[in-house]
Amino acid sequence: MFDPVPIGDYPLAHAIFLLLVVGSSAFFGVLALVNVRYGRETLLREREWVADTLDVDDPERVSAYHRAKTTIGQFQSWITLVVVLIALYSGAVGTAVEWVEGLGFGPVVSGTAVFVVTVVGMQALSIPVDLYDTFVVEERFGFNNQTPALFVRDLLIGLVITVVIVAALSATVLWTVETLPTLWPVAALAIFATFSLAMLVVYPRVIAPLFNDFEPVEAGDLRDGVERVFDRAGFTCDDVYVMDASRRSGHSNAYFVGFGRTKRVVLFDTLVAQMDLPELESVLAHELAHWKRAHIWKQFAASLVRIGVALGVLWAVLETTWLYGMFDVPETAYAGLAIGALWVSPLLDLTTPLENRLSLAHEREADAFAVDVMGDGTPLVGALTRLTGENLQNPFPHPLYATFHYDHPPIPDRIRYIRGLGGDERDGPTDDVPTAGTGE
Repeated sequence: MFDPVPIGDYPLAHAIFLLLVVGSSAFFGVLALVNVRYGRETLLREREWVADTLDVDDPERVSAYHRAKTTIGQFQSWITLVVVLIALYSGAVGTAVEWVEGLGFGPVVSGTAVFVVTVVGMQALSIPVDLYDTFVVEERFGFNNQTPALFVRDLLIGLVITVVIVAALSATVLWTVETLPTLWPVAALAIFATFSLAMLVVYPRVIAPLFNDFEPVEAGDLRDGVERVFDRAGFTCDDVYVMDASRRSGHSNAYFVGFGRTKRVVLFDTLVAQMDLPELESVLAHELAHWKRAHIWKQFAASLVRIGVALGVLWAVLETTWLYGMFDVPETAYAGLAIGALWVSPLLDLTTPLENRLSLAHEREADAFAVDVMGDGTPLVGALTRLTGENLQNPFPHPLYATFHYDHPPIPDRIRYIRGLGGDERDGPTDDVPTAGTGE
């Protein structure tokens, strides 16, 4: 049915491609397994600290959850990679592009259709894994509250949203490639920036309410606590909501989103139920720091630089003939973008530590801000340890794994840092906190 790709025509290109794509996946896969082993050994060694600080009497349960989530994540990554490589090397991609080109709809319409179908196909491929993750792994550890009907509803709504976004972005980018053949990376970067800013407004007000209910924090102790933090932080925001996260999961979190008049603070109802008021206030103060200290804009600028470099590399790759020849696909922009993205993706993954370092510095600054607002670090330490224990997070990542995957300092390092800020004596000594494996 398909003609396999003749690897001998471009041996060097195929060797480098497989080294990048398969090699990087193997590197991160091995690193994930090393991280699981390292985390388990450290959890058992620091059993007493884990019990006293995180209120977790069974470190094996934390380790088991970490192992299960890592295993399912790696399984999904490798299944996706295998499917992509089979599609490329079997000649299926080349045949499909030739067939689409033969329909005569032009590169923009044809490419948009190809990208939409590809993304939908990848999402369909992930459904069995998502089902297992939700109704087996999360269920086993007591986190899942989602019903099958709600899972299907979320899946369908998410699919519609994905199709709309992918179609709009694909059509816009492909049009710029056709219209501005030498300047399209600049235009694409502008599209990325515009889309990212728009989502800061659209997501919390249009998309998120399709999945969750958001109740304004009205008069009461919680509202008083929120306003108290706002006053101390010199911050104004009327939109503070509690989200019904418990409909789906027992995990807890909080986030700040938007800018200008669209600012919004969201607290998970699970977080409100798990923490006392000072701890909630400290979490809120930490989130507000990201706005007060312009972390959002600094990280946005950093991401633009990184994406801009990636687009420049992608543009250079698209100008070659071997990119199309190695997989025997027609020289059309959407095929080049799809294959080129496979070349660029490992480079983005391997340079993640550069962006993480900025985020780590911002998290430290936000922790310091929260301690200053609260007057001492006790509430923030309590909030962090409660979040870690309740969510069964691994507090001891392997140093190299943390370098690539952690944009927040590990919990023991954060506790040591907060206690070392010179706050209230109740924060306790810093030398009783075990090393998390990374000094970031």
